[in-house]
Amino acid sequence: MLTQPKPEDALTAAEPFATNERAAVYRAIHTRRDVRDQFLPDALPDDLVMRLLDAAHAAPSVGFMQPWSFILVRDEATRAQAYQAFSRANAEAENLFSGDRAQTYRGLKLEGIRKAPLSICITCDPDRAGPVVLGRTHNPRMDAYSTVCAVQNLWLAARAEGVGVGWVSIFHDADIKALLGIPERVEIVAWLCLGFVDQLYSEPELAVKGWRERLALADLVHEGRWPQDEA
Repeated sequence: MLTQPKPEDALTAAEPFATNERAAVYRAIHTRRDVRDQFLPDALPDDLVMRLLDAAHAAPSVGFMQPWSFILVRDEATRAQAYQAFSRANAEAENLFSGDRAQTYRGLKLEGIRKAPLSICITCDPDRAGPVVLGRTHNPRMDAYSTVCAVQNLWLAARAEGVGVGWVSIFHDADIKALLGIPERVEIVAWLCLGFVDQLYSEPELAVKGWRERLALADLVHEGRWPQDEA
């Protein structure tokens, strides 16, 4: 008969990282970019892809529900259909902007579906851990938030591996679900384009191209409660 290990037996040391290791973590965070057009055509080796997926699967999840799944899309014909879904939605999005903003929008490249050699559709299954999930009892979106943590883990690991990642969000979910056979109950959280890169923007591309500037951190940190002048 197997004996259940005691929780205290699973504890391990939590010393801080060495200086160079710590610097590498922060470098990955601060130099990560949303890549649209810098992808190289070289295929990503399978062992590298698995390392990225393993990093994603190590993400925290509320109630340890692990609601994510990863659909690897390498087939050019499938990616071409995904690009068409993006193009239809992008034309709709363009009409939501006017004047100079619309002109700037038209000049932005907002996807890399056809250029990147690999796409990964990351999904969230709300039923993965059953109807009642520890930590999700009062906020039903915690499964999606957990899946976003998996996206971020993959993205930072990719940066460390010299792999660019671009997040495509402009499409109708129904089009991608039909294309990939995703069940109705399952939510699409991210379509990610991945490929090797040898250049990245030094700042976020949307900042470089004048869409938005980075907000000042000091304006976003509040002590104790929400500022009353912004209530």
